[in-house]
Amino acid sequence: MLTIALDAMGGDAAPRSEIEGALQALEDFPMAVLLIGPEVRLRDEVRKRAGTRPRALHFLDAPSVIEMDEPVAQALRRKRRSSIHVGMRAVQEGRASAFVSAGNTGAIMALAKLVMRTLPMIDRPALAAVLPTLTSRWAVLLDVGANSDCKPHHLVQFAMMGDIYARSLLGVKRPRVGQISIGEEEAKGNDLTRETYKLLEQSGLNFVGNVEGRDICTGETDVLVCDGFTGNVILKTSEGILEMLLKVLRQEMTKSVRTQVGALLSRPAFQRLKNRFDYAEFGGVPLLGVRHTCII
Repeated sequence: MLTIALDAMGGDAAPRSEIEGALQALEDFPMAVLLIGPEVRLRDEVRKRAGTRPRALHFLDAPSVIEMDEPVAQALRRKRRSSIHVGMRAVQEGRASAFVSAGNTGAIMALAKLVMRTLPMIDRPALAAVLPTLTSRWAVLLDVGANSDCKPHHLVQFAMMGDIYARSLLGVKRPRVGQISIGEEEAKGNDLTRETYKLLEQSGLNFVGNVEGRDICTGETDVLVCDGFTGNVILKTSEGILEMLLKVLRQEMTKSVRTQVGALLSRPAFQRLKNRFDYAEFGGVPLLGVRHTCII
């Protein structure tokens, strides 16, 4: 049975939201969950919400927690029994097949390199998000937050990992790879994008050139690469714009009796739209480039 190591102390409402998610997952899927965190507290929380512990729910004690605003280097030195560290060790030792956390991204990135270790030829792992497009295909955007400062060869590695991800999970036979920049021309952008452009041309990938922000979701590119700072801004901006559009649309549809009737008739279409574009439909993003499965 597939076992997922879940950092029960990573989210804003931890461990309540993690435990509720684990219990729901156990109802929906044939799997086991290994909850990582202060064991006594986790057992009490499970008892409150489920009464009796599900047979496929297990505990692994991790007495300390790396806070979201805690300096990573300090946390790694002082908290060797943190929920992130203990959870990754469980995967490394074969006690679980994957690690999932909503905790400190910097700490997860650093410990993944230290505990899980990177794949050969990969210097830095990258977070890969899938974005909806105007076509039926998805676009892979990476990095979306693991590496704020990058060198050109890092972006080439991201492109290679994105290419493999699109082939393996999205079924794209020959992914079209683009680089996020401020213009389509090779000379546009900063030193990083201009140097990366040259390397991507020589990479053997199906490189289609630079992609501007407005063209990210057209469906003309399957893999989009950028540094983690840029990617995270794109991701968070997209989430904010979507929330705004859905709220405005809902407000406009309920302004008058006529529009209220129209709203009732169009509710199924509205729900399909929300399901297709709502980032909350995706539980997390994979950290590509490490030897085991890690989802943030």
